[in-house]
Amino acid sequence: MEPIVSELAVNLARAQFAFTVSFHIIFPAFSIGLASYLMVLEGLWLKTGNDTYLRLFKYWRKIFAVAFGMGVVSGIVMAYQFGTNWSVFSDKAGPVIGPLMAYEVLTAFFLEAGFLGIMLFGMGRVSKRLHFLATIMVAFGTLLSATWILSVNSWMQTPQGFSINEAGQFIPESWMEIIFNPSFPYRLVHMVLAAYLTTALVVGAVGAWHLIREKTNPEARKMFSMAMWMLALVAPLQIYVGDLHGINTLEHQPAKVMAMEGHFESHDHGAPLYLFGIPDQENQELKYAIGIPKASSLILKHDLNAPLAGLDTIPREDQPPVAIVFWSFRIMVGLGTLMMLAGVISLFLRWRKKLYDAYLFHRFAILMGPTGFIAVLAGWITTEVGRQPFTIYGVLRTSESVAPVEAPAVAASLTAFIIVYFTLFGAGTYYILKMMNKNPGELAKLPGTVTRSAGITPAASLNPDTMAPDAIETET
Repeated sequence: MEPIVSELAVNLARAQFAFTVSFHIIFPAFSIGLASYLMVLEGLWLKTGNDTYLRLFKYWRKIFAVAFGMGVVSGIVMAYQFGTNWSVFSDKAGPVIGPLMAYEVLTAFFLEAGFLGIMLFGMGRVSKRLHFLATIMVAFGTLLSATWILSVNSWMQTPQGFSINEAGQFIPESWMEIIFNPSFPYRLVHMVLAAYLTTALVVGAVGAWHLIREKTNPEARKMFSMAMWMLALVAPLQIYVGDLHGINTLEHQPAKVMAMEGHFESHDHGAPLYLFGIPDQENQELKYAIGIPKASSLILKHDLNAPLAGLDTIPREDQPPVAIVFWSFRIMVGLGTLMMLAGVISLFLRWRKKLYDAYLFHRFAILMGPTGFIAVLAGWITTEVGRQPFTIYGVLRTSESVAPVEAPAVAASLTAFIIVYFTLFGAGTYYILKMMNKNPGELAKLPGTVTRSAGITPAASLNPDTMAPDAIETET
């Protein structure tokens, strides 16, 4: 017999996990993209010999170190929650998700940890080739980590390749089916592209900030140009991948798509695309709806007259919280549209040779800086809340996954998490913003030599990491 847990305790446990995972996802989304950006910067420096790329590498490497560290710390807390608030879920799903999480640690995390020290502190101490290899391995490790984590989460969205034993545990039958479940490829590509867009927006915002200060700043011009290229190329691709992901979700999680679209009623001859409205789940209707006739059928099934089922085909106890999913989806799509608009404007300005002189666009780029994080959060809210009331879609309900905890205990720990997280990660975020405020060209003013009227130059005491490009030990 399953332990009886109050609805309040379940909701508080959900809120606690949602709070911690929301804080956590911000940093991996940034570090995944930033690690790849560092790899590109170092590769371009080695290929071209342009010291601007080296100064940008050193600039963003420090920021990456802080973001990576905060991502690791925030992720550990989530792991503890699997053994506390969600111990029942861990017991039931552990035979499947346990090995996958272990693989993430044994492959991706060990790879990152092994080469991170070389990337952060090895320049000038090891050969250029070895240092670049370390940077590549760190970037690959972040992508590998995302692969394992998204495989686990995707299996919870579209479970397959398992059986259930007499103890109610999920037992793997086919690891290939578990890892490469139906939603995994779409969600992996969608998340990785989101990480690249998030990083591009941050880099672009920082570049715009320094361009406003000094439009001839070579480092600012270079990072802003690279960010805008990434935005212009990846934003349309992300919209296309998002469309494919939506079609896949309609096939395997129709209730989630119904909530995203606000379709309480079925439509036999083409469903409208509701732009705005107020979901009323109690009365099963979308109030004050503003929509485009048959557009939803066109997007989801590429047929204006294709029928689409609504939430009236789903029992109420199996429906997700429609209002949250409906609005989070529109926030994500709206911000994605702004990203593509920014990319198009950047192409036009580049064609007019006004990319570095467009003051208003630079201000817009600064405002767009945090939107990648907001879009990522909105996307995860859409997919996770849209999965409710299940932890493993269609198989294991959330109410059957929570540990027998008391609501006051969960409320106390949630309050503690809120205080600690805002204090520690707020300080970390402030430190990152402070580093971003520094002129990346300042590194060029650290020649690695000391101007002295007399005496011995203390070359042995110099930090190779702060030495000028021409003073860095060349590869033998």
